Amino acid sequence: MADDISTENTEVVLDEAELEIDDAVKKKLGVGFWIAIVWLVLVVGLAFLAPVLPIDGQNDVAAGGRLESPSMDHFFGTDAAGRDVFARTIWGARVSLSVGFIAILSGLFVGGPLGIIAGFFRGKVDAVISFIFLSLLSFPSLVLALLIVNSLDRSLKIVALVLGILAVAPIGRLARANTIVFAEREFVQASRVIGAKNGRIMVRELLPNVLIPMSALALLGMAVAIVAEGGLAFLGLSVKEGATWGKMILEGADPRTLRTGTHVSMSPIMVLFLTVLALNYAGDRVRSYFDVRETAF
Repeated sequence: MADDISTENTEVVLDEAELEIDDAVKKKLGVGFWIAIVWLVLVVGLAFLAPVLPIDGQNDVAAGGRLESPSMDHFFGTDAAGRDVFARTIWGARVSLSVGFIAILSGLFVGGPLGIIAGFFRGKVDAVISFIFLSLLSFPSLVLALLIVNSLDRSLKIVALVLGILAVAPIGRLARANTIVFAEREFVQASRVIGAKNGRIMVRELLPNVLIPMSALALLGMAVAIVAEGGLAFLGLSVKEGATWGKMILEGADPRTLRTGTHVSMSPIMVLFLTVLALNYAGDRVRSYFDVRETAF
């Protein structure tokens, strides 16, 4: 009997040890996450330093205005106007990344607070804000983008604002769901007992806990915004001034250019693909690391 009890206790201890090991493995971000971060740092760094680098991706005409394949002189080749595709890709990153960054910040600063307020107060406040979120999600995003951009302007701020509006509802719904969960926790109840005001509870107690899942979603949202800018470019509604990845892909999509110079469109496509992949993977790993469940939606 004693041997059986000892054996059972040993098995229980081993099972607990295995669970702890599994949890430890699960909590690791992984090598892929850091590779994605290195790529993002590289792209952002080159885009930030573009004005001081010895390249001109806006007006520089190389090789006598001829279309040339990639070489040591021009890593990504040149386009039909003789412009260096590598230089234009770096300059295009400035606009495309800015659009994605501004758009997701708009979603965080508008959708985040609205979601926290809705989840904290509930009742009529929650009903009104949730109706706004549902309305934004129900309205066709492409039609909304066409309407706003055609009515206003194709500046960087307007395009980013349009994509920011589209990011408000998903981020707001996530913030609302997590606020409802955390609002019932002991530390929030303790704050209420000691007389903390609603504003302090939302800022000091709820915001730090809701900010983590929102940040994970922000990485995914930025990837969506960058791709959306490319879609607007194909409709002629992207940023008017300067190169963007979407506009470069559109310029290289001309049938004659595709036949003689596939690199003109494939180069920005690959950079766009790797950047979006890095953002998606990093956001997914952060979500898994902090145990952010999609069922919160």
